[in-house]
Amino acid sequence: MRPALQPALRRTARMPLASAARLGNFPARMSTAAAGQAAPSPANPAPQQPVHQAQAQELDAARQQRARRLLQDAVAATAPRHDWSREEISAIFYQPLMELAYQAASIHRRFHNPAEVQLCTLMNIKTGGCTEDCSYCAQSTRYQKGTGLEAKRVETVESVLEAARIAKENGSTRFCMGAAWRDMRGRKNSLRNIKDMVSGVRALGMESCVTLGMIDEEQARELKEAGLTAYNHNVDTSREFYPSVISTRTYDERLKTLGHVRDAGISVCSGGILGLGETSEDRIGLLYTVATLPSHPESFPVNALVPIKGTPLGDRKPIEFTSMLRTIAAARILMPATIIRIAAGRKTMAEEQQAMCFMAGANAIFTGEKMLTTECNGWDEDAAMFGRWGLQPMKSFRKLTVQAGDVAGQA
Repeated sequence: MRPALQPALRRTARMPLASAARLGNFPARMSTAAAGQAAPSPANPAPQQPVHQAQAQELDAARQQRARRLLQDAVAATAPRHDWSREEISAIFYQPLMELAYQAASIHRRFHNPAEVQLCTLMNIKTGGCTEDCSYCAQSTRYQKGTGLEAKRVETVESVLEAARIAKENGSTRFCMGAAWRDMRGRKNSLRNIKDMVSGVRALGMESCVTLGMIDEEQARELKEAGLTAYNHNVDTSREFYPSVISTRTYDERLKTLGHVRDAGISVCSGGILGLGETSEDRIGLLYTVATLPSHPESFPVNALVPIKGTPLGDRKPIEFTSMLRTIAAARILMPATIIRIAAGRKTMAEEQQAMCFMAGANAIFTGEKMLTTECNGWDEDAAMFGRWGLQPMKSFRKLTVQAGDVAGQA
């Protein structure tokens, strides 16, 4: 981005973002004929426009022009950047949705093969009994009475590897294992078994991912030595809105875990949940968090809240699809090399809506029997969808990218 543009954008940000939220949606001036008024004439002179209204229109037009220029610079990028300001992210996020999705599709094709979508399968290897109070989660002991979810012991290594084999046979190339824990303190035996699971999944030729709550530096190193591909630890939402959803773990604790994972040489998988009651500004805050990390997450899951009766958010209305699409498209522009995963909530999306997300930059999905405690689209269903839309599964450990002037290259 051109340095001269930054001060202007900061000045723009100090103005109410309600106007920025509609950048480009309306012309700066509407003709009197289009507005249904009589055209001005000597007998019927046009009313004098207040000075402050004219100035506001000029400022609005200037904001639109700066935002369009910023978007053009972002889409022309040939490498990721990590110094985004929140104001810049706002200007991109609030672009007209069709333009935003189109530009996201353009940059997606520069960094990825648009026909490839990775198939991932997630298994709950330890259900329930979590001491956290995440308002959306059925696995919290605080909501167990209302949800009726029964806590279970950790799955055996053999049962997990059998599930991984089934997933591979059905086309999944990444196998993810989730355990409902706050952290891994005092879980040496469990960690030993999980390392065996990770090694076994890697022996199948699949990528392996786990989500086990907070981990320290030593635990991260042990998982790396076992062959772990990626560690999932979502930041969920913006720093500002986060305390409204969770009180038992701080935002900085989540970021600290991501630091341990990154320092151990494990790929970071971190995303958010839409529909928690957050505003668009909170979605911008979520994107700001992940897009300004020392290195972008290798994977950015976008979840739509699946309301579960018995949890504090059990009666929330589903998030609008346009919010999902806008977040995915903005994330693609901000983090062009990242794999963006449509995660929880995909079951409620029409096939055409999923296709729009793929066009705007999403290139991974969760498929199989279940997603932790919620429904998941099945392998056969997704295979049929891929056939109809000309998509193909992404291979393990390999991402095809379309380079400028080339057909395809290997990253």
